[in-house]
Amino acid sequence: MPAPDHAPAPALERLRADHAAALLRFERRNRAWFAASIPDRGDAYFAEFDERIAALLAEQATGVCHFHVIVEDGRIVGRINLVDVADGSADLGYRIAEEAAGRGLATAAVRAICARAADDYALTGLSAATTEDNRASLTVLTRTGFVRTGSVTLGGRPGIAFARALTPSGTARG
Repeated sequence: MPAPDHAPAPALERLRADHAAALLRFERRNRAWFAASIPDRGDAYFAEFDERIAALLAEQATGVCHFHVIVEDGRIVGRINLVDVADGSADLGYRIAEEAAGRGLATAAVRAICARAADDYALTGLSAATTEDNRASLTVLTRTGFVRTGSVTLGGRPGIAFARALTPSGTARG
């Protein structure tokens, strides 16, 4: 009996200039979906998108941030970023397209970025935050070894801060 066909797993790709058009489509297509659980980026974000991508790539080149897209079947279905890299730590942010939600992509991407953060970027810790009502993100962070560290306000909404220690193998410490 032949093996069943399986779609290739989504790929985590470092942001490149040639991602810009597909990334803009992803952001526009999912704007309302994202705004339901995280603060909206505003109209200026879309109007000045090319300039923003150029600035992100310049920032990435300095090593202060590491931006990634999640690609499945040639389409961007998510983003996952490490920003404000300093003293071996960075802030984690991610978003998954509505069409791809609920399939474990965010959990897989967070696990992959934790390994990459430790192994490729020599980071020893990550922090993250989400709004209290974003159950999906709360689940992803908990499943991937993040622990609650306190309360925050995100876009005027109550949120929860998390942290995770990393080792070079990408596994959580302690």
